[in-house]
Amino acid sequence: MEESWATLGVDLHLETTGEATSGTHSGVRKGLTDALREAVRGGRLAPGTRLPSSRSLAVDLGIARNTVADAYADLVAEGWLTARQGSGTRVAERAVPRPADPEPRRRAAGGPTYDLMPGTPDLGSFPRAAWLKAARRAMASAPNDALGYGDPRGRIELRTALADYLSRARGVHADPDRIVVCAGFAQGLSLLGGVLRARGLREMRVESYGLDVHWDLLKRAGLRTRPLPFDERGTSTAELGSKRGTGPGQGPGSGSGPAKAALLTPAHQFPMGDPLHPDRRAAAVDWARREGGLILEDDYDGEFRYDRQPVGALQGLDPDRVVYLGTASKSLAPGLRLGWMVLPAPIAAEVVEAKGGAEWACGALDQLTLAEFITSGAYDRHVRGARLRYRRRRDELVAALAARAPEVRVTGIAAGLHAVLELPPGTERSVVQAASWQRLAVQGLASFRHPDARVPGRDALVVGYGTPADHAWAGALEALCRVLP
Repeated sequence: MEESWATLGVDLHLETTGEATSGTHSGVRKGLTDALREAVRGGRLAPGTRLPSSRSLAVDLGIARNTVADAYADLVAEGWLTARQGSGTRVAERAVPRPADPEPRRRAAGGPTYDLMPGTPDLGSFPRAAWLKAARRAMASAPNDALGYGDPRGRIELRTALADYLSRARGVHADPDRIVVCAGFAQGLSLLGGVLRARGLREMRVESYGLDVHWDLLKRAGLRTRPLPFDERGTSTAELGSKRGTGPGQGPGSGSGPAKAALLTPAHQFPMGDPLHPDRRAAAVDWARREGGLILEDDYDGEFRYDRQPVGALQGLDPDRVVYLGTASKSLAPGLRLGWMVLPAPIAAEVVEAKGGAEWACGALDQLTLAEFITSGAYDRHVRGARLRYRRRRDELVAALAARAPEVRVTGIAAGLHAVLELPPGTERSVVQAASWQRLAVQGLASFRHPDARVPGRDALVVGYGTPADHAWAGALEALCRVLP
């Protein structure tokens, strides 16, 4: 005997038009189908929910049973529902993917089911056991002064470990005395912005595509951001040269005019994904030398290279004109709030003074743990494993798009934790909206464009493949393919 809808303890609350309960069979069927589809898409009917039998729903709505059966069949064919003998008709698991993480309450309250936003690694792969071992060893050997206020530059153990690691892994010329540990990239950029503003800088050149949070940090430091041109070869450095500012050979902020500076992501442009062209790398450094400029190099994901030899840090070309900024946010986790700056000697003392007068926000024990993690080889092992895992995800993303959305071109995939999916003109906004209906978090390229950028508009998605846990990755790919044109 079939269960009645009342015994299921759920009320369908279909939002139907007049067509759903009156008119022709086809009109009623279409109205009911649309109402059920919208209920599933909007998340009011969760994956796995058992629907009433066709007889029960027909009685409830006052329509023919065959009309309900036909509407169910339409939605089964479309993939919104499933129907199995003995199990009844249910909302398909893949129509609105079920949360597959340890935070279902937060997501049920309105957060995304799957997060493909760029900029975050797979937090579930954080090496907890290895980190705890390093923390125990670090605590056991920590000197008593490690529990005091310490050096604003950070613990010498970490600065020494970073100097060695950055030299061999990224080609950075790093002296521990010129390394300053900071609470992530944001604090480092804020400190540098404040120091350069105090030196007389009024304007910072930035890339046409980037993060508004970085532009806002510079604005709060009193600096205007002015975007560089962007073309098929990436960021153009030709406009770095200017007749205003310091003369040749003068340090940033010295001399008769304001200092000059540029914020770049030369190893892997964010978000477009390509490295700065070799000619333009050389031109940027030549500009800095010639006009007393300073380049802030954001090497946010330098460890993750897949299809080519690693692109060395720009800082290696001229350590006196490039500030190298790195972070553990992509390689380990942003919650550690650990970043570092490798500074030219003329500006290092000013940054240390600025940091010493502010909230340091860098726990000494976490610094000692990271130092131990690096020197023991655990960091290299973790990065190698993460590189293989993210490359596999990258390959699966490309394969899924080739099979399901062959018109979508994928770029910027030789490195990093995200890809750029080029869309047909005029479709970016509708695709982002469709993804939100599916509770899939994605970000359109337009949100990364500087408001003053003089570049043609492009329709694309910037898709991060680092965030989902391994067990959720297949579902995230399925949801992504479903919303693409």
